[in-house]
Amino acid sequence: MATLVELLSHKRDGHAHGEGDIRRLISGFGAGELADYQMSAWLMAAYLRGLDERETLELTDAMLESGVVLELDDVPGTKVDKHSTGGVGDKVSIALAPLVASCGVPVPMVSGRGLGHTGGTLDKLEAIPGFRVDLSIDDYRRIVREVGTCMIGQTKEIAPADKRIYALRDVTATVESIPLITASILSKKLAEGIDALVLDVKVGRGAFMKDLDRARALAKSLVAVAARGGKGVSALLTDMDHPLGLTIGNALETAEALAILHGRGPADLVECTLALAAEMLVLGKVAPDVAAARVLAEKKIASGEAAETARRMIAAQHGDPRVVDDPSRLPRAPVVRPLVAARSGYVVDLDPLALGLAGVELGAGRTRAEQKVDPRVGLVLAATVGTRVSAGDTLVEVHAASDAQVDAIAPRVLAAFTLDDQSRARGPLVLETIRA
Repeated sequence: MATLVELLSHKRDGHAHGEGDIRRLISGFGAGELADYQMSAWLMAAYLRGLDERETLELTDAMLESGVVLELDDVPGTKVDKHSTGGVGDKVSIALAPLVASCGVPVPMVSGRGLGHTGGTLDKLEAIPGFRVDLSIDDYRRIVREVGTCMIGQTKEIAPADKRIYALRDVTATVESIPLITASILSKKLAEGIDALVLDVKVGRGAFMKDLDRARALAKSLVAVAARGGKGVSALLTDMDHPLGLTIGNALETAEALAILHGRGPADLVECTLALAAEMLVLGKVAPDVAAARVLAEKKIASGEAAETARRMIAAQHGDPRVVDDPSRLPRAPVVRPLVAARSGYVVDLDPLALGLAGVELGAGRTRAEQKVDPRVGLVLAATVGTRVSAGDTLVEVHAASDAQVDAIAPRVLAAFTLDDQSRARGPLVLETIRA
């Protein structure tokens, strides 16, 4: 049997690992037999030489088995979750989970925090007064059983090997590897006790995957590995060349997401939510196809059942359920200032990365994992692609902790808008659908 060091050189030289080799590496890493610097060497070898589908599945399973795999056998129905690869203004989960749960499909969801220019679902949820994401596994199970959905953060019991390996990837320039991304995402998601998974793979300037080919490759890898792992799975490739919705910032995005449950909200955000809900409802076996699933989701919004499920989930997680109907109960920034157009014309482009980074500078995001975020601050777009504005019209409202913050980011925010005399329509939101 090869030693652990020999397994490192095996991948370094471009060979596929044999059955069980990756499990030995991960278990050795967990037991302290493989040092951090040795795992870093293997990660770089995997990044450069690649992992095939079988190796990626074994890595996923090994990281999954490094911790607790939650059992939700006492929750009736097909359990389905959704994962997004992240983007600017992506607040879909906050509306999606209670919407799908109101349709009879349990949604156990372990979410993450924002890092860099992309926001995190946990940070948005914590803008709700009292809301707790650090629940015990027993509470998580109980709330999924009683309410139909629960949204928590990764606990120390869930895929601990992934948590350690991700930290090494972050500092060894190996984050972008598609097999490593696949294993990282799926090891956490499959630990939730789910039967099926819908993936939202963002594509464009505001996403981690900037071009369609790379995004498609990631989506196909995720779908193939999840399917080989015995899970129902589908993936949507969705546009992130522009911000999603009209808000950037935690309390602002939470309010916008909750508005969807009342039949309101910007068209692109509503479309993204309904498209993902439809996939989840089909995999959850409560609708025969996506057309019927969309009708069901729209009925639950119109009847108020989706909003009621959100109230119950928020109350169960110690938050103030009144925010579902009264967003003024969310934290508010002390300074709100409009930034206006210098000329007349149509908005023909809107740079999501510039706006996302402006949000980070305001304090809505973080550049280091340990940083706190300010739930009050952010941006509210008054104009988006296709909007006609006159000189002096508001392009965006800046919600800030101080006037100095607004002064500091105003040039970057205004530079994100491109105006022209000719109108230009935004392309489709859903670019492709990939199913097992």
